[in-house]
Amino acid sequence: MFTGFPPIEAVVFDLDGLMLNTEDVFDLAGNELMSRRGLQMTDVIRHRMLGRRPDEAFQALKDLSGITDEIEDLKQETRQLFAAIAEDHLKVLPGLLSLLAEIEQRNLPKAVATSSPREYMTYLLKKFQLLHRFDVTLAAEDVTEGKPHPEIYLTAAGLLDVAPENTLVLEDSETGMCAAAAAGTFVFAVPNRHTRHGDFSRASRVVSSLADESIIARLDAPGESSSDVA
Repeated sequence: MFTGFPPIEAVVFDLDGLMLNTEDVFDLAGNELMSRRGLQMTDVIRHRMLGRRPDEAFQALKDLSGITDEIEDLKQETRQLFAAIAEDHLKVLPGLLSLLAEIEQRNLPKAVATSSPREYMTYLLKKFQLLHRFDVTLAAEDVTEGKPHPEIYLTAAGLLDVAPENTLVLEDSETGMCAAAAAGTFVFAVPNRHTRHGDFSRASRVVSSLADESIIARLDAPGESSSDVA
């Protein structure tokens, strides 16, 4: 299925909407944020915010909605809404734990590369006992350029000491997928209900969940002769 491709030597995960259902929580928080101002969250606003660093996401929200609140105030209010909603809604997404185990069986290094702040990333990974399972973690503060710029994935590959073409990236958003593709990695797009209407044409493969068997098949591909993806 995947012969002719460079072997995979490391795996990099996005966080929000891929490992955890945080996009569900943010969707509820965003709806409440807008409702308090007599507004409605739209698909256009959601699309512009997805996968971006907080300041960039909230600037898009302001630009498209006309909200005049300061970005820091919007971030703080959203954090409070997120925390309240997460208590009953936050969970690990299907396939994550089994995929991590498969990667660990193959002794491949792993990283997280997220557009979210480090404090938030660390909190979530610790909450679900995941932090210790990653060799490298990169957050919004660790790069100059946010996704869709490839910097975060080029940095992750460098810290893992592998070439981008030997790196498998897992992303749920169009923005993140574009960053991984621009970095020259092999990227599996794993869209969810919030991101599935994006353009994933630059992804190496699109799958419905982290439980898809083709992800494991790509890890095991020998990369010998050349042929197209089946």
